[in-house]
Amino acid sequence: MTQDHHTKKPKVIGIIPARYGSTRLPGKALRLIAGKPMIQRVLERCLTARSLDSVWVATDDERIARAVEDIGGRVIMTSPHHPSGTDRLAEAVAKIEADIVVNLQGDQPFLDAEMIAEAVQPLLDDPALPMATLMHPVARPEDYANLAVVKVVVDRAGNALYFSRSLIPYPRQDVPHHVFEHVGLYVYRRDFLLTLASLSPTPLEQIESLEQLRVLEHGYKLRVIETCARDHEFTGFSVDTAEDVERAEQMLRERGLT
Repeated sequence: MTQDHHTKKPKVIGIIPARYGSTRLPGKALRLIAGKPMIQRVLERCLTARSLDSVWVATDDERIARAVEDIGGRVIMTSPHHPSGTDRLAEAVAKIEADIVVNLQGDQPFLDAEMIAEAVQPLLDDPALPMATLMHPVARPEDYANLAVVKVVVDRAGNALYFSRSLIPYPRQDVPHHVFEHVGLYVYRRDFLLTLASLSPTPLEQIESLEQLRVLEHGYKLRVIETCARDHEFTGFSVDTAEDVERAEQMLRERGLT
């Protein structure tokens, strides 16, 4: 093995899985937010990320593909029958050359590109690490009981111990601590992503309906980085309903970004 091989920079690609058939908001990838389709907003954000060598949209729908190609984006067509985004990602990755793959959420139109760099860095630093994701402190106490806000606890090295819709840790004693919310931006080594997609769903994953628990239940390490990004309400905002589209436009106005 030559010295050159050791110093070769890993190829990092971003993939945005985008289905047309969303249960709560059909065609949401093409919903206009202040005049731009949501998938365009996501793509434009991701294209500013210096940590990515290329960005692709993985979709099962010609309408989404056309919208992406119209703005100069790259598309990979995938099967409409994937049970999860991870499976769609794995199919897409089989067709592209990459060492590290970033799963970018197609319903987060205001993602901060710096967050991508934060999540990629641990895999660049530690060749043995298969996967990484992000977290930030829960700002509003009312979110402690919100099942849609996924909590995470980590060990001393920053690896995930557990993810839950319940409040963790439970404050049995009055010890100063933060409750952390998981931010669903995932970074995988390519071979690990393919392994993960081939693993069967696990009991905790099914009970909590949290796919990331499959990683922990099968005994793999998942590094969780506390993001430095501020304005979590904005950068972490996910669009799932028609009301969310209105709220997204309102947040753009509030921040003077329309």
